[in-house]
Amino acid sequence: MKKIYLLMLMVVASVGTTMAQAKKVLQTVTINTPTVQCETCKKKIESFMAREEGVTKTVVDYKRKQTKVSFYTDRTNIENVKTAIANAGYDADDVTANEEAYNKLPKCCKKPEDGGGMKKQ
Repeated sequence: MKKIYLLMLMVVASVGTTMAQAKKVLQTVTINTPTVQCETCKKKIESFMAREEGVTKTVVDYKRKQTKVSFYTDRTNIENVKTAIANAGYDADDVTANEEAYNKLPKCCKKPEDGGGMKKQ
């Protein structure tokens, strides 16, 4: 009888501990990405962000120069998301692109003042 009572007590205690943990909250933010130029930029950012911990979805709109990112707040935060975009080589709100990553971007993804951008037809 004591064993059953102890087993039940342990089950109740473990359930209480699990419920006390932080809840996963999914947050979606829109980040201005003024340096995205084309479909290549879109693919690069989306594939880069897919590897970031806590990020569940990334949608780049290069025509509006915005990126929507959904992430779990218990795993990352908006500053980490902006830094990740910058590490991919693109400006993200107030975070400037990582220079080394920017230099590795294809010519079409670079800023017009650096000789990049989409060709006018």
